[in-house]
Formats: sequence, C-alpha cells, structure tokens
Amino acid sequence: MSRIGKKPIELPKGVKVELKGQQVKVSGPLGSLDMDCHPCIKVTVDGSGNQIEVVNPQPDDRMSKQLHGTMRALLANMVTGVSKGFEQKMEIYGTGYSVKDQGGKLVFQVGYCHSVELPIPKGVKVKIDVPATRGNDVPAKFSLSSMDKCVLGQFAANIRRVRPPEPYKGKGIRYADEHIQRKMGKAFASGGA
Repeated sequence: MSRIGKKPIELPKGVKVELKGQQVKVSGPLGSLDMDCHPCIKVTVDGSGNQIEVVNPQPDDRMSKQLHGTMRALLANMVTGVSKGFEQKMEIYGTGYSVKDQGGKLVFQVGYCHSVELPIPKGVKVKIDVPATRGNDVPAKFSLSSMDKCVLGQFAANIRRVRPPEPYKGKGIRYADEHIQRKMGKAFASGGA
C-alpha cells in the first residue's frame, strides 16, 4: 500500500471534480485540466464533494502498487494547479547572454553564433524581469507560470538544456534555486629555472 496513495486530496473552495469513467476533470478559478486515469486505479469523490480518494483495488499487483501513489500525486498537482498555479523562476549567467519574448517564442542569445528559439507551449505564461545579463555577476531573470505542472516542468527543462550551466564559471541557464557545484580551473606552476 502506498503511503502517498492512501492520503485523500482535500479540495479547496471553488474547485470542482467531474468523473466520467476513467477520465477526471478538475476545474477551478484558473481554468480546468483533465486526465485519463489508469484502469488499475479507481478514483472516487466523497459525498460532500470535499475530498478525492485514490483507491488501489489490487494491492498485490506490482503495477497497481506503482501507479497508486503516482496517480494520487498527479491529481493533487491538478487540484493545486487550477486553484493556485505553479511558477518556475530561471536565471541566465554569462556576459552578453539575453532572453526576449518574440511573438509566442522565447529567443535566447547564449554564446552560440546563432540565436536559439523555443516556442512557448499553450497555457504557459512567461514574465521577463531582467532581459540581459550585466557581466558575470548580474543574471538575466525570467519566470514561467502555468496551471499544468507537467507542461511547465518539461518546458523549463527544455530551456535549461539550451545551455546547461558549466562548472568552471557557472555560465548558462539554470533554475533560480539551483546550486552549481564549482570546479577549480587549471593551476599553473610558477616558472622557475
């Protein structure tokens, strides 16, 4: 039995859940999300409509055990997404690096001979706080927000993959709360006869 899977999901005010077979639709103040649950897992809403329960009817089946906690976590993320939303802050370090929003695309100048364009997925909002870096100390900053945690996380990972932070000077694109383990550069011996 999954400890996470057994926990009921509390529904905040203004959030409604509709069940149609294995499809779950969650709607709230920020919009609505839907997901098809795996056939191994049953999702129920209690009579008062304040809680969602995820039930594993086959506790001995290995696949059901694995999906129990996963389905509960995905549903909890949907409930949080439609009520509060999710945000991911990102930073770009490196002299001359910049980011700008150009007609539904994020355009990065990150040390390549060309600019890198990434289309912004539907439902993701981008807010650029600082568009360009100033030296190696002041980073460019932007934030991504969405009600769908999966789409937001994947887009943030795709952005980071454009120029992952390198360990010597820390140049590149990183999450705002990410710590980069730094390495020492080459040590040159002093010249002596």
